[in-house]
Amino acid sequence: MFLVDSLWRAWEMEFMIMEREKADESSGENSVVMENSATMIGPKGMIKQHEFVRVIIQSLYSLGYRKSASCLESESGISYKSVDLELLESQIPEGNWNICIDTLNGIKELVDETRASALFLVFKQCMLECLSCGDDSLALAVLRKKVPALLGRENICNLAYSLLNLKKKDLSNLDENSIFEQRRRLLTELEKLLPPPTVLPERRLEHLVETAVTAQIDSCMYHNSQEEVSLYEDHCCTREQIPTETIQILTEHENEVWFVQFSNNGEYLASSSSDCTAIIWKVMEGERLTFKRTLRSHQNPVSFVAWSPDDTKLLTCGNVEVLKLWDVETGTCKHTFGDHGFIVSSCAWFPDSKRLVCGSSDPEKGICMYDCDGNEIKAWRGTRMPKVLDLAVTPDGEHLISVFSDKDIRIFNLVTNAERVISEEHPITSLSVSINSKFFIVNLNSQEIHLWDVAGKWEKALRYKGHKQHKYVIRSCFGGLNSSFIASGSENSQVYIWNRRNPKPIEVLSGHLMTVNCVSWNPRRHQMLASASDDHTIRIWGPSQSKNIQHEKLI
Repeated sequence: MFLVDSLWRAWEMEFMIMEREKADESSGENSVVMENSATMIGPKGMIKQHEFVRVIIQSLYSLGYRKSASCLESESGISYKSVDLELLESQIPEGNWNICIDTLNGIKELVDETRASALFLVFKQCMLECLSCGDDSLALAVLRKKVPALLGRENICNLAYSLLNLKKKDLSNLDENSIFEQRRRLLTELEKLLPPPTVLPERRLEHLVETAVTAQIDSCMYHNSQEEVSLYEDHCCTREQIPTETIQILTEHENEVWFVQFSNNGEYLASSSSDCTAIIWKVMEGERLTFKRTLRSHQNPVSFVAWSPDDTKLLTCGNVEVLKLWDVETGTCKHTFGDHGFIVSSCAWFPDSKRLVCGSSDPEKGICMYDCDGNEIKAWRGTRMPKVLDLAVTPDGEHLISVFSDKDIRIFNLVTNAERVISEEHPITSLSVSINSKFFIVNLNSQEIHLWDVAGKWEKALRYKGHKQHKYVIRSCFGGLNSSFIASGSENSQVYIWNRRNPKPIEVLSGHLMTVNCVSWNPRRHQMLASASDDHTIRIWGPSQSKNIQHEKLI
């Protein structure tokens, strides 16, 4: 009986509600005039005082300071709810559907698509209530006579389909409380649809402040800390946030050091050298590194190493030689992949630490996926995979990125099997992927580093210049908080650091005596960087307040 009475009141009291709305319209016009002629505030006079006060009131309500919010509304004469929203909040709980529809039609800021979506929700609720009180003819009449053409053919068909589905359901359990709850949800859904200034986005003031803080962080060239940012002053970091000074020199290798890489947990560093060895170093408290063990088995210089994601295993890649898998804890070689004719150029792990891929400069070998026992799982070979120079698997395991034929980058989606190819104008020497799997960088012998997005949304790469690279393989890396920085070695014996948003280096680090072949930024200690050089040393870089340089010759 409640539903019948509710619907009857909705149709019969339309005239009375329209009269009341005319009076509300007058006050709404006054509100619009007040907004349009609002006082401008702020140091630059860019903020409308009316809007500013309104978002403050909303913020007070959302924070639970209801008395303060109500007091500010009373003192300022400004309500954070618009006239239209207040009308809907009075009409929907009462089931005054006709006048609710008129209110929605009268909101000037609504585009047709949004208006159609809002009306669709209202008509659907209206028909549900008609059917729940057993009045099928009234529900059908609403569909035939009330639903406007504005909704479009698709929405009208959806309403008709909903009507049929609702007809099949048992609606006898829809009591008064259930109807009120559905109307409350309808109002919530409409609030999400309606645009400003009818409805303010949730927590608008907090969003504005966070946007301002984020903009300040993004414009800070040295931001590299998770410390909380204060609202009391503008944010600005100094160069002490990034590694700029040598804090330790490791001299264990007996020849050129070609590669360095920190473990994923940041607790170890692995290095490889033309002395045919790889060394594992332990990162200690106080940011010092100590020798852990030397891995000896390769007959040729070791050109590449790769930590398994769980940091229990290490791959070492010999120069024009086999690939070896080591147990990090014991230092034992667990498996050797291939034989004398198996030429490996690079390797990478999958996230499960159970599968790996390696690429070969021999077109007949291509790219192979193995398990840790050396069993081949999958291979990519043939004319479409000639001479693989470098490869990487994104940390999320979704993409295999490879460099082949000197200038081409192949991005293969391992989930969908989709692929795309990026062609560079100059030969590529190395590849590196960001921790978040969104970006990768390539070093070119044209003395540029190019940043690409993995998803393929960018038509052009971001370019970084300043370092020297023409004859040798130089490997760069991402680093710092949120991979905000790029670091690279250089043929002029220096290390270069860029903020990812700036094409010019923000720091150039001196200390090495010969070409810097590779750099690695500690993924956990954002202020620690390692560099490997032809001068037989590894330099550990830290913040500028670190003064004590330690030369390590450890046996």
